Amino acid sequence: MRVLFDTNVVLDLLLDRKPFSLDAARCFSRVEAGEIEGWLCGTTVTTLHYLIRKSVGATRAREGISLLLSLFEIAPVNKTALERALNLPFKDFEDAVLHESARLVNADVIVTRNTADFKHSNIPVRLPGKI
Repeated sequence: MRVLFDTNVVLDLLLDRKPFSLDAARCFSRVEAGEIEGWLCGTTVTTLHYLIRKSVGATRAREGISLLLSLFEIAPVNKTALERALNLPFKDFEDAVLHESARLVNADVIVTRNTADFKHSNIPVRLPGKI
């Protein structure tokens, strides 16, 4: 199963945001074990680097991103994804871009804690504890 993870799920694990970090850790373990094919949107990676660098410094940010790149594939954000995202009825453009990146890589599911943000998704959306 090809699973694209929303930024909030990754942050739950990296920042140990209780009580959500446990479900996120289980998802990551499944990616690491090869049970699911994990994907991150390209914008997720840049957002994570920025937030980690701000929080714990540039060295730790590079280390964190390096670890993520060793576990996950990266869904592209290109002109097609951005143009399609502009025409979606999503409230948040960032979520629309993530959705379109998921479409580009034929993701089977998007995993997020904010399922309501993806109510217009034509890709199934699941909570981290439900995959």
